[in-house]
Amino acid sequence: MVSNIVAQQTAVGASVDVNDVSHRFDLDGKTLPVLNRVSLRIEPGELVSLLGPSGCGKSTLLRMVAGLETPTVGTIQADGARITGPDPSRVVMFQDPTLYPWRTVKANVSLGLEARGLLRRQGHRVDEALRLVGLSQFATAYPHQLSGGMAQRVSLARALVNDPKLLLLDEPLGKLDSMTRITMQQELVSLWQRTGFTALLVTHDVEEALFMSNRVIVLSDRPAAIKADIPIDLPFPRHRGDPRLADLRRRILGLLGLDADW
Repeated sequence: MVSNIVAQQTAVGASVDVNDVSHRFDLDGKTLPVLNRVSLRIEPGELVSLLGPSGCGKSTLLRMVAGLETPTVGTIQADGARITGPDPSRVVMFQDPTLYPWRTVKANVSLGLEARGLLRRQGHRVDEALRLVGLSQFATAYPHQLSGGMAQRVSLARALVNDPKLLLLDEPLGKLDSMTRITMQQELVSLWQRTGFTALLVTHDVEEALFMSNRVIVLSDRPAAIKADIPIDLPFPRHRGDPRLADLRRRILGLLGLDADW
């Protein structure tokens, strides 16, 4: 039986349109170009990964889609409406789960509803989100009692309880050990398939992008421009030993200038 939190969600997530976006930072009186005329469209319900060299502007672009920063030039739209600031329909999951140590797991997951004044009427959604990520038995635990993977599950539940149409993932698995990371990749894909939200994933891990995504966007060095938009037309669940994934990995590593190492 599908839980209420899934049944109540919109069938598909938000569309995203990045329209000729350039961005720069002003640092100590000097201009640092970060993005250079980036345009892309993400269809409702897609899971798209951003890959590129460290510091090229991947996280900056994600923060703009979240409404946390404004492009210097160009516009970004969600479902046809210009993004001018944060919105509960767009939720960011960072590398650090940023849990409040004095609050229980359930209280941490409740934060979004509490801040919006919805906890009294929709508090049942917290229990449903915890069930979705397999943490019902840890509702009364505190962050110091959790493993790294469990802490990220709490962060994911905190995102899901807000019913996002767009989930923005900024290297959320980067600090996890390899076995936990593989498990969390599988769980994120499963939740994405079940709920239908749109997802944008920033990662440095080529295999992670190939395992999880519909498409991989490869960015150049800063100021970042799109070097390639690669569809990953393979069914789920995917197998890491699939030779088709190996071919795509070699292609992407070549675009990143790393093919000589493989």
